[in-house]
Amino acid sequence: MKINDAVFGELEYNYGWVRHTNIEFCEIEANIALMIDGDDDGEFSEKQYASYNSLIENWEHLQQSLLQPILDYYQQKRFELGYDVLYDKNYPIIDTIDELLKNIRLVGVFVPAARRFEGRYIGLTFDCKWDVENGVGIRLIDEGVTEVGYQDVAL
Repeated sequence: MKINDAVFGELEYNYGWVRHTNIEFCEIEANIALMIDGDDDGEFSEKQYASYNSLIENWEHLQQSLLQPILDYYQQKRFELGYDVLYDKNYPIIDTIDELLKNIRLVGVFVPAARRFEGRYIGLTFDCKWDVENGVGIRLIDEGVTEVGYQDVAL
């Protein structure tokens, strides 16, 4: 089933609404899945529209604010696994944002059903070279990073 939503565009229903689209992330074109939580009736809440519109309006500034929390998460994860002492090719030393950008790729934007969180909520998912299975997820509430972890924190 497909719909053409005025805000989200053409979506296809597959246990949630999805549209594949391109978005620029840190000057790199990324092909992402835009995932909108919702029933098969294609009805979305004002809060979902507000969350998405706010993301798009603030995207240029927001991109930069995501990078340090991801770098901090990576360095903490590397420390927890002991790779700050023992070498592991999957967890190289990454000290700068430029090095981080070579190791991550934005792959998804998730707009959950409004009832899940207070404020405007968006989840972002990234593939990363150091954890191919789990990737990295970011939870944004009112355009601020509230959690970084595996991709499932974004969903």
